[in-house]
This record gives sequence, structure tokens and C-alpha cells, in this order.
Amino acid sequence: MDEDWRNDRIGSAHRGENPTVLRRLDSGFAVIGDRQFLPGYSVLLTDDPAVTRLSDLPRARRVTYLGDLERLAEAVERACARLDPAFRRVNIEILGNTDPYLHAHIWPRYDWEPADRVRLPVWLYEEEYRRGEENALGPRHDALRAAIGAELDRLGEA
Repeated sequence: MDEDWRNDRIGSAHRGENPTVLRRLDSGFAVIGDRQFLPGYSVLLTDDPAVTRLSDLPRARRVTYLGDLERLAEAVERACARLDPAFRRVNIEILGNTDPYLHAHIWPRYDWEPADRVRLPVWLYEEEYRRGEENALGPRHDALRAAIGAELDRLGEA
């Protein structure tokens, strides 16, 4: 994967150059995470990089963003449950401590996670899990990408 798009994730999504984009939603972009140490990890990016927090959005746009977040979380949940019988749940976080623009993380959680980590926030996984090249998004994740995208489409039709 070309790394340049990572310097401007939202702009590259608008230009069609962000390879992690699953779907364009009403309030932003549903993307699959660059690292898949928890398969199905996805993010909802705002479509406006000037928006730094949920409260920056006018009420109607905020409701739209939260609706898109719910849709992406349910799509991840359905896809992961279908692909891995050890799937347990999804966790949703809006943090904003590293990237300055509004974005929300959808973290699938599994029964196969190490016992010392399963009850902890994903941020407490060691660096080798979170950044290791063995977890880099790649062709082996194509079925997962397709499954989440198909669920997003189904939920959009409902």
C-alpha cells in the first residue's frame, strides 16, 4: 500500500485514493483499519477534516454521524459474527487523542483474545500487536472487507 494517503486520510478518501475506504456514508467514510490485529477493526471518518469533535457538528449532522456510526458498528458485528464463531461483541470509541479530526473506532472483540487482554481496552495491547506488519491490512483481508461492505449495503437498504 502506498503510504502517502495516510498523511491526509480524509482528503485521500474524497479523491478516491484511500485504499481503506469501504463505503461513502452520509456523514463521512467507513474505512477498515490499517492494522487488523482484531479482524474487522473499522473507523468512521468525518468528511470534514476541520471537524475535531462531535460537538463541532450542528445537531442534525451530529445525529447523522451517530447514525452512520451505528450502521458501521452493526455491519462489523454482523460480518465478524458470520466469519468467526469466536466473535463476542463490538466496542465503539471516539477518542481523538492522536488524529485531530473527528473519527470513531469500531473494535470487534473475540473469545480467542489472550486472557490478560480480553477485559482491557485495545489500546493496552502491546505495540507488536497494534503496529506489527503481520497485522497489516492486505489481500488476506479481502473477504472481511467484502463482508463488511455487503452488510453496510444491506443496512443502508433497510
